[in-house]
Amino acid sequence: MSTVTTDICIIGAGPVGLFAVFEAGLLKMKCHVIDALPQVGGQLSEIYPKKPIYDIPGFPFILAGELVTNLMEQIKPFHPTFTLGERVETLDKQEDGSFRVVSSEGTEIFCKVVVIAGGLGSFEPRKPAIENLTDYEGGKGVNYMILDPEHYRDKRVVLAGGGDSALDWAIFLADVAKELTLVHRGTTFRGAPESAARVTSLSEEGHMNLLLKANVTEVHGDGQLSAVTIVPDGAEPYTLETDYFIPLFGLVPKLGPLENWGLELEKSAIVVNTVDYSTNIEGVYAIGDINTYPGKLKLILCGFHEAALMAQSAYSLIYPDKKFVLKYTTVNGVPTM
Repeated sequence: MSTVTTDICIIGAGPVGLFAVFEAGLLKMKCHVIDALPQVGGQLSEIYPKKPIYDIPGFPFILAGELVTNLMEQIKPFHPTFTLGERVETLDKQEDGSFRVVSSEGTEIFCKVVVIAGGLGSFEPRKPAIENLTDYEGGKGVNYMILDPEHYRDKRVVLAGGGDSALDWAIFLADVAKELTLVHRGTTFRGAPESAARVTSLSEEGHMNLLLKANVTEVHGDGQLSAVTIVPDGAEPYTLETDYFIPLFGLVPKLGPLENWGLELEKSAIVVNTVDYSTNIEGVYAIGDINTYPGKLKLILCGFHEAALMAQSAYSLIYPDKKFVLKYTTVNGVPTM
């Protein structure tokens, strides 16, 4: 468990959350960013990093992954800190008006302002329908994300899935795991053709086991995962001993715990004041796709605009005795912190 103290806690490391760091940095406010995903970029990194975007001002088009890279470069001068792979669970308002934010792993973030930039909500793994799967979550052998591949060195690992994430990790873990098996219910993959070809080659060369037209239907163990049951299409089920089972079936957006924070919600979105994108809780803002207001457009460029107005309002809240003076970057450049 770690503790962080900052000016602004930004929940969500997607493009709008990252740009909020920039806007806050221009006003010399420190930011800590937390996201349930193990990397920055939100949907852009997780779902469509190679997809071109055509409505970012100044770019005729830009790949989603490149936009994330550029945003990270843009916020470097402000030295933001990050907690990744942890979902925010609780939000407590302190007596002095500041906040204590606590993550799923117990990380505590003490801050003066909270900015929810969670896109469509926190992305949570799509889990296979296996009866006792949750018995082995939380360090007992079933994981839905790979935060540190070294954790699986010299271990027996069963991956399941047919998308880019399953293929990419299968290729990487083939050189790390003692025994690697990829189980896919289809005969063709949804991921990149070159990745699928590489996985096939690794299987033919004996570096991993590739099971097509098969499903994992049961998990077994005595408090710690020790085996899974695999059902091949048209064949008898059998048990495969393993240390880890990692289903990589994609992510689904959910509002999650913030539904219980007392925020005004409308159709699974947070109602905000369009003057500054503040919520009904003083000191808590919501920007990007997670908010709603008359005329709302779920566009990245709209989220950037919301981040700019949010930052000015947050500055006035954090420094009530200081007069805000708008300074153009063309005149003053980018300050350092």
